[in-house]
Amino acid sequence: MIVSNVSLSGCAGVNSPVCAAAGEGHLGGDTYQTTLTPTGNLVVAVCLGFIGTFGLLNNLLVLTLFCRYKMLRSPINLLLINISISDLLVCVLGTPFSFAASTQGRWLIGEGGCMWYGFANSLFGIVSLISLAVLSYERYSTMMVPTEADSSNYRKISLGITLSWVYSLIWTVPPLFGWSKYGLEGPGTTCSVDWTAKTANSISYIICLFIFCLIAPFLVIVFCYGKLLCAIRQVSGINTSMSRKREQRVLFMVVVMVICYLLCWLPYGIMALLATFGPPGLVTPVASIIPSLLAKTSTVINPVIYVFMNKQFYRCFRALLHCEVPRRGSSIKSSSKITTKAMRGIAITSPRHINDFLFLVASLGQPAASMPQLGPYVEPTLDITKGPSSDNKPVDVSIADDWL
Repeated sequence: MIVSNVSLSGCAGVNSPVCAAAGEGHLGGDTYQTTLTPTGNLVVAVCLGFIGTFGLLNNLLVLTLFCRYKMLRSPINLLLINISISDLLVCVLGTPFSFAASTQGRWLIGEGGCMWYGFANSLFGIVSLISLAVLSYERYSTMMVPTEADSSNYRKISLGITLSWVYSLIWTVPPLFGWSKYGLEGPGTTCSVDWTAKTANSISYIICLFIFCLIAPFLVIVFCYGKLLCAIRQVSGINTSMSRKREQRVLFMVVVMVICYLLCWLPYGIMALLATFGPPGLVTPVASIIPSLLAKTSTVINPVIYVFMNKQFYRCFRALLHCEVPRRGSSIKSSSKITTKAMRGIAITSPRHINDFLFLVASLGQPAASMPQLGPYVEPTLDITKGPSSDNKPVDVSIADDWL
């Protein structure tokens, strides 16, 4: 039995089995009247229509590019594809039901459908959040710690993808078996975790969900990208002409990622906590629909930030539009090992090697076939796998200037 999270104002003065069932605290039959006005329902339906359409198109385009161009089929890009798949599933298996409910002014698919909607949207949403955290950690580890060979990288990325789905299942299955529950949310046109239940059972689940599925991924993202920026700043004073531009570019990308993450998910988290710990009626149905819509916009924003602002995907996108072969960007190809000491600036003694190091620090991604143009101070035949003296250990790299 699903307890409704909405008021019964939509049933005022109406004598029907549906409203009677709702007054008893559960979904009766296969409908439930919304608390929004017809104009409000229309506005919500239009927003959901735009979100669903553009989210579907953006993520389908990402998958099309990945399948069409072999140069995109690298281990790290699998994480981007995992994010796109989870967002695409939200657009296909979730948004259409809430869109239909908003157009009709009532929930249409009954109690079982409400449980499915709440479970599926929570599952795919958490997969996306955890994948973003895994992606940031992979970028951080690629630059700051030694990495393994490419074949091993595929196993590591596959493990990260599997972890995102298993972790999400761990936190979305319990409401199906009694630890909290899924029910109608806000004005009654969407379903999610029952935020308004004041029982210890429900509150304990909501606290864990907030900490482990919202705060923890955010902290991982901030830590990893913060360390990336620190690594770039450490060498920016050595060669300002080359590092300042890359530092500003990476800083811009990190700020955009963090702001969009907070914009999409923080209002929803705050709304859930206010509904859980605040007095009854503090979060009105009308106010609760806005954070819900913001959370759904992540399905549109994620492909733009993490894919179309990625140089490799952008080049392939332009090639797809012009029906041509995409050109490869600047890259350095070697075996994919990076020594931590080298990344911290040790064993860099000449301007030529400083330029090489700055290029490596600011460039994260997979190798391509061509050699980079590092500027007039670097000779094309320079072998960067050798240190400037016999005291320095070899540094093997596999980083491209396409990642951020």
